Amino acid sequence: MAGEIVNRVAQSTLITFNLEELYVPGERKLIDISQWLDQGFILREKSFRESVKNHNYLPYQDTLVALTCSTDAIVPAWAYMLVATTLNAYARKVVQGNLETLETILFTEEISKIDITPYKNVPVIVKGCSNKPVPQNAYLLLIEKLQPVARSLMFGEACSAVPLFKKKK
Repeated sequence: MAGEIVNRVAQSTLITFNLEELYVPGERKLIDISQWLDQGFILREKSFRESVKNHNYLPYQDTLVALTCSTDAIVPAWAYMLVATTLNAYARKVVQGNLETLETILFTEEISKIDITPYKNVPVIVKGCSNKPVPQNAYLLLIEKLQPVARSLMFGEACSAVPLFKKKK
């Protein structure tokens, strides 16, 4: 039949990778440790330890937590570590940084688990739109993982993809 519409995308070996599928479910929470610093800036070890000890950690049960300090205080590494020693008994994951740092770490862990075998020598399109928060770094980490094996990498949708990389023949 002349003029028949052929869906070349459906017939191709193109694989669409949706980073949104790697989103780790769970409630995200932020703890600002400046609340335990004298005037929000000075870490006094005795009072800091007491505040950490007396804090109610039950609201963090089975959550994903980012520890941050919203002030310009200089906070030693051990302070975050001390909070984490108690918080680890409640939370599923504890990181130091903001919520975007937490997301980036979660995606990094998930991307590291990807089996690259299905992507060997095939064109891959990384889907651009998502309904869940995907940090920009996740796209870069995915490219780093797939570029050595994929025939080509594109970004967007099959109908309007932006070419990113193509292996030399």
